[in-house]
Amino acid sequence: MARELHVEDLTDLARGAALLGTGGGGDPYLGRLMVEQEYLRGRTVTVIGLDELADDALVIPTAGMGAPTVRVEKLPTGREASLALRTLEEHLGRRADATVPVECGGSNSMVPLLVGAQLGLPVVDADGMGRAFPELQMVTFGVYGMSGSPFALTGVHGERGVLDTGPDNRRLEWLARGLTVRMGGTASTAGFAMSGAEVRRTAVPGTLTLAFRLGRCIREARERHRDPFQALTALFADTMYERAETIFRGRIVDVERRTTGGFARGRAVIQSSSDDSVLELEFQNEHLLARIDGKIRVVVPDLIAVVNAETAEPITTEGLRYGQRVGVLAIGAPAIMRTPEALSVFGPRAFGLDVDFLPMNDLT
Repeated sequence: MARELHVEDLTDLARGAALLGTGGGGDPYLGRLMVEQEYLRGRTVTVIGLDELADDALVIPTAGMGAPTVRVEKLPTGREASLALRTLEEHLGRRADATVPVECGGSNSMVPLLVGAQLGLPVVDADGMGRAFPELQMVTFGVYGMSGSPFALTGVHGERGVLDTGPDNRRLEWLARGLTVRMGGTASTAGFAMSGAEVRRTAVPGTLTLAFRLGRCIREARERHRDPFQALTALFADTMYERAETIFRGRIVDVERRTTGGFARGRAVIQSSSDDSVLELEFQNEHLLARIDGKIRVVVPDLIAVVNAETAEPITTEGLRYGQRVGVLAIGAPAIMRTPEALSVFGPRAFGLDVDFLPMNDLT
């Protein structure tokens, strides 16, 4: 059922999106502020369910592309994503009926809300990742047969263009990434244009609502002086993710981070607060793998979230700092993200990790 987002909802939604972002997707704080500015201008955002889309509706996903660290330092004007959507509309010769997140995690949860507010388009309660991933072919849209082309990109100086690689989404990522680097390391995008029927077939459903529920869960647990980690575990058990578990608590003792090839890559080391155990994280924008004392404990596409040890406030990869006391959550990926087709696109080996995927339940 269509519902109008209240401006008060945005903080909870952004917090939950940061959790689902598994460290990446960009910090939603800036995106939230830009959406709030649209509300101050009298605009609003309407969220609709998958079942409210007409089969022949044109839905154009919108997102930001580039290294999250750059996006924090190189602030956008706020109109780039709307320009990308309009550019793609011009190319297609048809107006969009709705937009939808490419990923529900991090700042890319906010981009379609901003576009929806600016252009008066409803935002579909779904996405193509159920989390955040660093490369544009790593979406359930593409896994289940949709082409990202034609694909529009815009930069902060008003530059824009359209790429078309036919059905080859990997080549589209390679070319679009190169353009994003030339645009200063960050760009806004519109691609994977689909019909309403195709969105229903290929998207991860209900993820904007889930992000809102997660953010509210953390806030209310803190307000009521309850354990937010326990509250999150209980909430996830009643979703398509099925399981969440706090696998580690400790202090960050080392962070290595570099921006290269349009990605933020690196590792972080966390020393246990209760014994001599050590957890090591590897990330490419998002956390990909967690080892405890050298043994793999969680691996992509299952989710790894680093949060403040006391408040459970999510911490992005660019926000990791020496000395922070953190908790590490492992969250099971939905079934749509664990099929052989999906794992071939965003399983461990797609990131160059020499391991096969095993669900977090099998790695305890």
